[in-house]
Amino acid sequence: MSSGVVVALSGGVGGAKLALGLSRVLPADDLLVVANTGDDFEHLGLSISPDIDTLTYVLAGLDNPVTGWGRRDETWSFMETIGALGGADWFRLGDRDLALHVERTRRLKAGQTLSQITGDICRRLGVSTRVLPMTDDRVRTRVRSDDGWIDFQDYFVRQQCRPVVRELAFDGVEKARAQPDIMATLLGGKLRAVVICPSNPFISIEPILAVPGLRAALAGCGAPVVAVSPIVGGRAVKGPTAKMMHELGLPVSAASAAGRYDDLLAGYVVDTADAAGVRAKLHIAPTLMTTLEDRERLARTVLGFADSLT
Repeated sequence: MSSGVVVALSGGVGGAKLALGLSRVLPADDLLVVANTGDDFEHLGLSISPDIDTLTYVLAGLDNPVTGWGRRDETWSFMETIGALGGADWFRLGDRDLALHVERTRRLKAGQTLSQITGDICRRLGVSTRVLPMTDDRVRTRVRSDDGWIDFQDYFVRQQCRPVVRELAFDGVEKARAQPDIMATLLGGKLRAVVICPSNPFISIEPILAVPGLRAALAGCGAPVVAVSPIVGGRAVKGPTAKMMHELGLPVSAASAAGRYDDLLAGYVVDTADAAGVRAKLHIAPTLMTTLEDRERLARTVLGFADSLT
């Protein structure tokens, strides 16, 4: 087994599954999870970071296994009252989840960075793995449909991914600065591997890679970059990945996902039925994660594959 830090790039539900597996087979100091913040938005006056929160809840063992988002021990009095008052209730905020957003908003207004807040909340919830936002600056994913540009959460939650996706943009990314600890880790010479988790390449991974300096740092990090396909059996396991591929004129395949960052890849982990057309060095293994054992097994598989490429 190689030594060094593993950096995992992750969106929400799908990526968090592998991040959990990695957290269970690696010492806490040997794993850094980089969270997409393009999904972040302001709602009801609160600063909400959906992918950070999903990762935090999953790593803390507080996630809702049915929905894949939010907390498992949730109540909904706040949302019921907001709806009764005529307020915006399309983005569901449970009562316990709401407390996190209120506290994050308070701390941001007091001048703390998103990184500082995320680290402290993780510690208070018992998460020893380091979770960092890709940047402490404001980046917002937007979707162009046939009716024009809309905010990502409007597309994803309020409109349930119904609009046809014609184009994606990451507002503010040109001026964003990569989170300094992420850059220091990538360029510090003590890296074992970079793992691109099985998250949506368009809306979870590409916002991270679009932050100035991050893609170049990954290309020059000196460690193998290995991705896990979000496509299993020609279908997306979760979310609108397959729909987006189709609407953007791409085949719905593991190769299409890899094509978004295959210039970075030393290797690609795909399920048995999904190997066709991939240019990176392949490792074929079961990638569907339905149990905790699946998550740990895939984590070990990915790490072993990365070590073989060193």
